Amino acid sequence: MAKNRKFPFGYMMQNGEITTNPKEVLAVVTIFRSYLNGESLVDIAKAMEVPYNEGTTWNKNMVKRIIENEKYLGTDKYPQLIDEEIFRRANATRVSKATSLCVITDDLQEIRNRTFCKECGQRMFRKGGNTRSEKWDCCRKECYPLDYRLTDQMLIGAILNVLNSVIANPSLLECNSESSSYIPSSEVIRQQNEIRHMMDAAQLDYDRTKSEILRLAQMQYDCCTYSEKPQQTELLRSLLVGHEQLNSLDVGLLRSCVSRIWVSHFCTIEIELINGTIIHNITERSTSHGNGNECNDNSCETADSE
Repeated sequence: MAKNRKFPFGYMMQNGEITTNPKEVLAVVTIFRSYLNGESLVDIAKAMEVPYNEGTTWNKNMVKRIIENEKYLGTDKYPQLIDEEIFRRANATRVSKATSLCVITDDLQEIRNRTFCKECGQRMFRKGGNTRSEKWDCCRKECYPLDYRLTDQMLIGAILNVLNSVIANPSLLECNSESSSYIPSSEVIRQQNEIRHMMDAAQLDYDRTKSEILRLAQMQYDCCTYSEKPQQTELLRSLLVGHEQLNSLDVGLLRSCVSRIWVSHFCTIEIELINGTIIHNITERSTSHGNGNECNDNSCETADSE
């Protein structure tokens, strides 16, 4: 089993003080030099010979943490390992690469946080950063790949279609759920009968009867359920009823109204609202436009309508 480090890579405890680990210091310097020479995080990780942790293999995230760690500039506890100019240049390069390849907009980040594979329930994976060649897929090998390329615009279009449909037709929000319910179990019924027999006895055992009544109360409580769905439905109504039709994605509305986005292997998309209502976005795939995705008019329906 791998052991967790007590100190950042490059440091160790000696005679009660934090000092440098010569082999690891050389590795840290090599990482910064290699990164500034244009090598990727993956290639640097593959070239590392000094172990990061006992029993672990280097990966790009470990290398990235080395480059980001400001302790290497020196603090009151940690000796300086990297020159400030080298540290600044390396992190400027890192930020530049992240901006051009990895950083995505807030609306896509919110969508990614909510998008799951309908087949296995795992979170969907998005490739492509902020480039035009993005695609969404399931991260599990058993589910890979989807039958069609799923793009940002297909997901955004489905969400807009559902939200606009609910705005136009609030009845889609209906969910058959009460705030609370009580359904006694067979054990509760037996306990009630037992207490009746005890109460009808010629000589009442007060202590035992009291104990059994308290036990019954706990059993009855365990049979009670509470649902927030009615309150959540009212919240959705307050947010969506009377709202103008959306021409672009409203991130705040997405965050407040949508809990899950489900994608099947055939790229059909279902939107689960915060009250548990699932609305299917019925789409037509255009054969004349390759991977295009079009929504028919009035093309949304709740799961209950199927």
